[in-house]
Amino acid sequence: MDAQPDLARFLTAQAPVIDGVLAELQAGYKESHWMWFVFPQLGALGRSATARFYGIEDLEHARRYLAHPVLGPSLLECTRAVLAHGDRSAHAIFGSPDDLKFRSCMTLFDLAGSHPEFRQALERFYGGEPDPVTVGVLA
Repeated sequence: MDAQPDLARFLTAQAPVIDGVLAELQAGYKESHWMWFVFPQLGALGRSATARFYGIEDLEHARRYLAHPVLGPSLLECTRAVLAHGDRSAHAIFGSPDDLKFRSCMTLFDLAGSHPEFRQALERFYGGEPDPVTVGVLA
C-alpha cells in the first residue's frame, strides 16, 4: 500500500503508459494523452476535471512527489528526455496547450526542489522565464 495516498493516483495512471511516454519523449514528439500525470501542474491551474484531479496542491505536495521513489525519478527521467531535444521548441515537442503545461510543471518543481533539470528546461525552452501564473498562485 502506498504510504502517500495523495500520490497513488499518479502511480496508477503512469504504470501502464510510462514506457510509451518515454519512447514518445525520446522521439521528440508527444502523441498520446498523459501530460496531466507525467508533468503535473498546480491543481489551481486546471480547467478540466482531469487536470484538477491530477493537480498538485502546493509546494509541499510537489516536494512529496519529487521525494517519492518512483514518481520523482520518473519526472526527472522524462524531463531529461525533453532536454535532449534542445534544438526543438516545447511547442514542437508537446503541441498546444501542453507546451504551456510543461512550463507550469517545470516552474512548480523548480521552486519545490533542488534538481537543476527543471531550471534547465525553463532556460532552454522559455528563455529562463518561469510561468508567471504558477508563481502568482504560489505567492
